[in-house]
Amino acid sequence: MKIAPQSDALTFARTRDGAGHRLILVSKYAGDAVTGVDLTTALGPDCDDPVTAYVTHGYEGIRRASSGAPDITVPLDALALPVALTASHIAVGTNFPEHAKESTVTDGPFLFPKEVEPTLFNAPIPAGDALLDYEVELCFVALSDTDISKPVECMGIILCNDVTDRATLMRHINPRNITSGQGFTTGKSAPAYLPVGNLFIIPFDLRAFITGVELRLTRNGVVKQAARQAEAIWGFDQLLSETRKRQDLSWDHRGRTVRLAVDAGVIPARTGILAGTPDGTIFKGLNKSAIPLGLFDWLLGGWSKPVTHWIVERHIAQEQRAKTYLQAGERVSISVEHLGELRNVITA
Repeated sequence: MKIAPQSDALTFARTRDGAGHRLILVSKYAGDAVTGVDLTTALGPDCDDPVTAYVTHGYEGIRRASSGAPDITVPLDALALPVALTASHIAVGTNFPEHAKESTVTDGPFLFPKEVEPTLFNAPIPAGDALLDYEVELCFVALSDTDISKPVECMGIILCNDVTDRATLMRHINPRNITSGQGFTTGKSAPAYLPVGNLFIIPFDLRAFITGVELRLTRNGVVKQAARQAEAIWGFDQLLSETRKRQDLSWDHRGRTVRLAVDAGVIPARTGILAGTPDGTIFKGLNKSAIPLGLFDWLLGGWSKPVTHWIVERHIAQEQRAKTYLQAGERVSISVEHLGELRNVITA
């Protein structure tokens, strides 16, 4: 995998070091190992995180500290989370035109909170009784408390899989207003539903860098999602402006009121902003046969619940029998040039 030159971006990885971490400025990614400069040694023990290092030393300070320092090589399996992130994230739905079509959502992109701790690039993802779906996404990361009422010039980026339980999501959405985002937090915020990439990148020119990003996800070695980030409907700047517009909205998440991770126009440092997924997800809208069957269930005495409830339950039952969604033993991989990898096995 190619690593971006330092003139374009700083690329970081981390390993565990006792109770803390050791920060590596990566220059090479080959086979099952990364090679680079040990920045924790070069900059001091407090610089064990890329956000801390960037805020303390700046882009050029990190480059100078790494110049001439000896390299170390670390196996991929020894890598930790490349950056410390919050557990409250901002996410966007149907932000790629073809994914909007396949999902039969035609009212444009929408936002919702995702409330879950990030996990390792190679962490298992439990399926349980979920209709478990994958979503490759680019995630922007605030490097400091970021006032989005002003132009934002710098953020970090990391890959992620916006894992989704389609059954839980569909049971909680507002079928008359999908783009309200209702139910999406609940369907996407179970433990282990946010594995992130093994590299963290701080581009020198964020907007120029992301135009070259090509997202790619495979299921059991077969390509399922592939698209350029530039195809997204809302680009970086519009994502921020739409977030600011919606900062006072709230959503219900299992009886708890949640909001987007923004307050008075400020996004807290280390907050992730998930930028949407391309087409190729397992979900392709409701099965057409579920509609008359659900109506039949309602007519047979299910009047205490809306007809949409019965249609959704028919769809879920059909998909569970067909085993269309991710099953235990399957592998989902994300690999994007300059940005690293995710390799996740589905467990029971």
